[in-house]
Amino acid sequence: MSDALPTPGPIAATVEGGGALAGLKVIDLTRVLGGPYCTMVLSDHGAEVIKIEPPQGDEVRDWGPPFHTHEDGGRDASYYLGINRNKKAIALDLARPEGRLVLLRLLDGADVLVENFKPGTMEKWGIGYATLAEKFPRLIHCRVSGFGADGPLGAYPGYDAIIQAMVGLMSINGTRESGPVRLGAPLVDIGTGLFSAIGILMALYERQASGQGQFLDMTLHDCGMALLHPQAANFFLSGRRPVPTGNAHPNIAPYDTFPTRTGDIFIGNGNDATFRKMMTVLGRPELGTDPRFRTNADRLAHREALNGEIAVITGEEDGFALSRKLLQAGLPAGPVLAIDQVMEQPHTRHRGMAVEIGWYRGLGTPIKFSRTPGGARRAPPKFAEDTDAVFADHGFLPSEVEALAERGVVARARRK
Repeated sequence: MSDALPTPGPIAATVEGGGALAGLKVIDLTRVLGGPYCTMVLSDHGAEVIKIEPPQGDEVRDWGPPFHTHEDGGRDASYYLGINRNKKAIALDLARPEGRLVLLRLLDGADVLVENFKPGTMEKWGIGYATLAEKFPRLIHCRVSGFGADGPLGAYPGYDAIIQAMVGLMSINGTRESGPVRLGAPLVDIGTGLFSAIGILMALYERQASGQGQFLDMTLHDCGMALLHPQAANFFLSGRRPVPTGNAHPNIAPYDTFPTRTGDIFIGNGNDATFRKMMTVLGRPELGTDPRFRTNADRLAHREALNGEIAVITGEEDGFALSRKLLQAGLPAGPVLAIDQVMEQPHTRHRGMAVEIGWYRGLGTPIKFSRTPGGARRAPPKFAEDTDAVFADHGFLPSEVEALAERGVVARARRK
């Protein structure tokens, strides 16, 4: 019998079963991107995530077009739909004391609280971590903010592009001609969401031994800086300021886009033996032993000449066929595809990375388990869609909920 672990196969558009985090209860007070991305990762793998929005709603419901219009006439933007599946949604006015009392009842039995209010807001409301820890000693409280609560930039607002600019990510993106360019995907927000999910899981693991929760201070600033590899490592060792290199890698050559008859392809190379093999497959074995290109340091010193030689070879080829030829030889390469082309790729379908639930279409989860698969179970909720079910689960009588709604503490429709 083999000792090899089973390889996860293709997953369906939707998944059944509890997931690896079944039984975990998460109260989600976050809006926009970093926090919601974190809680989507948890919900993809079975955590019960209760998304509590302000009466005005999560503003990214309006960040469109494009929009999906629901049967009741309401609509939600793609920005919201892309990061809020599998969650339950209610709306609560936490600026009012009654709303905070409701929150405390919802927190009973919760494992995790995630929020991204301006630092100091929860404390001003009398529900900061010190207060919550007394009442719920096992609670893990994760705060996502721009810069944290203290320090020279403490409590200032932070947005993805601003942090990209401030931590150096923009300075290494683009070309020498273009100057600093914002990364096309909001990687600081997404990275903060991922780091936050990792931190929460670490705290849950530690809680098994200590029995205690703790506070996670997650910032866009710190997470943005954590993405500065290898440029920060290069700077620490060389003392030289990193500069944008376009599609080329600052430490490896060849590692760049190259033209073909049918569009650009990307070719990467990790070591000297692979380079020699690649040049043999490309029909120019002599370049593999050329003194200018013998080692990676040599190739970096003569990058322009090397790229020119490779471009002459690739320019006559079909990009898809050449990419497959290199891949079949064990050499990293791939065509440069647009997003619509990516969604049509057979491997995208095979890996379950494009999912559908009725009207909803979205990306699948990249985290593949052999026994407890995660992924899309439920379309993103409409505003306050789960009000009655969530409150019933927490022991509220229907009359209580209606009274709270009449007083504006609980919202059933978005407040303009």
